[in-house]
Amino acid sequence: MMEKFMTIVVPSIPDTLYMVFFSSLFSMVVGIPLALVLIVTRPEGLNPKPKLYQVLDTIINTLRSFPFVILIMVVYPLSKLLVNKTIGPTAAIVPLTVAAIPFVARIMEGVFLEVDDGLIEAAKAMGSTNGQILTKVILPESLPAIINAMTMTIINIIGYSAMAGMLGGGGLGEIATRYGHFRNELDILWMSVICIIVIVQLVQWIGNRLALKTNKK
Repeated sequence: MMEKFMTIVVPSIPDTLYMVFFSSLFSMVVGIPLALVLIVTRPEGLNPKPKLYQVLDTIINTLRSFPFVILIMVVYPLSKLLVNKTIGPTAAIVPLTVAAIPFVARIMEGVFLEVDDGLIEAAKAMGSTNGQILTKVILPESLPAIINAMTMTIINIIGYSAMAGMLGGGGLGEIATRYGHFRNELDILWMSVICIIVIVQLVQWIGNRLALKTNKK
């Protein structure tokens, strides 16, 4: 069993971490600014633009409605265009990112809306610009919640990566499917599952520690 673990399961762990890391990074880079645009342009926001908000809100809701397995198939042409591949960990990063961006945007929007309105009004009274309110009030005050939201996002992407592996994305999901399902080697299946659980627990532990350290309350 140990030989199987070292020769089959362990080599697939870097592929999973690779997919999760870059998908998380790209989804945060796009999703967090998108969330800031949402809170600024919402009808009661800092710079209300209801039509723009409605368009973005509809796009986000539409993308979030797609089951991930179907989304992978829909985004295959984009993977081919961007990375010239439709299988493997690099190709899987594209649908993973596309799936995660609307999730990040929506969850971060909720995080930013939790900031005390009194702080925002005080900043306005002091003559702060919208950009200053975002960077010096909303983002700093939301930092612990942002870290918790990022942790939740990464854990979701880990789950998505396992599904991507079932469709040729590589990583632990592919190993679990190829050996555990098609070859009925249940020991490899359970070793893959345990590895995924360990990764999730580690991400959650790190996220909790960082959120606790940044919490000023």
